[in-house]
Formats: sequence, structure tokens, C-alpha cells
Amino acid sequence: MPTYLADIVAAHRQRAATDTRDFEELAAEAASAGAPRDFAAALRRPGLSCIAEVKRRSPSKGELDSSLVPELIAKEYVAGGAACLSVLTDADFFGGSAADLEQARRASGLPVLRKDFTVQAADVADARRMGADAVLLIVAALSDAELVDFDRRASALGMAALVEVHDGEELERALGSGARIIGVNQRDLRTFDVDHDRACALASRIPADVVAVAESGIRDGDDARRLADAGYDAILVGETLVRASDRVAALRALSGHRVRPR
Repeated sequence: MPTYLADIVAAHRQRAATDTRDFEELAAEAASAGAPRDFAAALRRPGLSCIAEVKRRSPSKGELDSSLVPELIAKEYVAGGAACLSVLTDADFFGGSAADLEQARRASGLPVLRKDFTVQAADVADARRMGADAVLLIVAALSDAELVDFDRRASALGMAALVEVHDGEELERALGSGARIIGVNQRDLRTFDVDHDRACALASRIPADVVAVAESGIRDGDDARRLADAGYDAILVGETLVRASDRVAALRALSGHRVRPR
């Protein structure tokens, strides 16, 4: 049976199959985007850091905020104490765009993750061209060779790579690829179901020198505190913040919890 992840990745790979652009030429163009901001360092600051997400809609939930203005939500996130931003740029499934990222990054002054489905080298270069400071690499969507190659290309462009896993087997693959930032997504992208215990269950298997990020299904300060206690350096929160009536207060409730050493 087709799944959310399979359908989305298939669409991106189909598009990539007709993309004849040269990575080196795209990488040269990326110089005009200016110097990247240090995504990993921002997540290592004292206390539990928050990557606040700019997200218009979800394949499973539909519209989250049809009137979302990237500049305004980015400024709210800064006021709430976000360490970094994550911006959806996938248009077909999430309603995002490169313009959303560019506007949010300019308004916030924070390091920004391009949240999209990276399936080819050109995607990595495109991320830097639009100003991203980090790219998302989803282990379930990539081969081991692609994980290593895309991480290497991101690093060459001065970007970090957030390597996303969903279970223990994927975590081992991520560590084997040399990942330095690992995100444990509690939402299974095959079904979009959330397991609120998944991140805590995998926390002890992430080495202390790897930045550990818990993603998805984080609802409030209690969830954030539990993840900090498990040893996570950061959390990535989208839907909870986008839907909040007071985003600044919601973000402040999520951030700053003392991280217990792993």
C-alpha cells in the first residue's frame, strides 16, 4: 500500500530524473547567498533549544494556517526564544516555497533548516542558493551512499545536515554515515502516526558528541521537559506552534529546560 513518505519521495525522484542541472554550477551560484549561519552551534547552547517550524499545511492535517506570513511568524519565534528555524519548502504536499525560507531567514537572523525531501545533489545546492544553513536528510528515503554524499556536499557548502531517523535500524545507518546532527522523528512518515515514546526510547543510543534533536508530536512543556531529561539537545516543533493562539508564550513554555547528560 502506498504511504505518505513513499508517495512524496516518488514525486521528488520523478522530478529529479529530469533535472539536468550541474551541481558545481549551482554551488558556484550559492556564493551569492552569503555566509551560512552555524546551525549546530545554535543547538548546543545551554538548555533545551527549539527549532521552530514555519509550516503552512500537512498532508495528514490539511491547512494549519492559511494566512501564515513568514516574516511575522519568524519574528514571533525570535521573541519566543527559538534557536533556529525550520521552513517547509515543498510546494505540492506542504504548500511551502523557497520564498518562505528566504523571508523567514531575513526577518529572524537565525540559522534556518530547509525542510524538504532531499533526493539529489542539486537539492543540496538549491538549499544553499535560497539561503538555508542546514538540509534535511531522511534516512528512510535515501541509500547509505546518498546519505554520505549529500552530507559531504552540504558540508562543502558550509551547511549542516539534520539526519532524520524513525527507529533503531535507521539510527545505526545514520551513525554509520557519520551524521553529526540526528533527529528522531516521532511521526512515522509512512503512516503519519505519532509515537510519543519513540524519541525517549532511542535517546541513550545517540553518542554524546552528536547533536540530538527530537521531532514531532511535542505538545507542551511537559513533553519538552521529558525529552530534555532523556538527553536531547533540541526539539523541532511545528504544528503546536503554528496553531498556537500565542506563539511567543507557547515557544517560551517549550524552551530552556535543563538537558540531562546522556
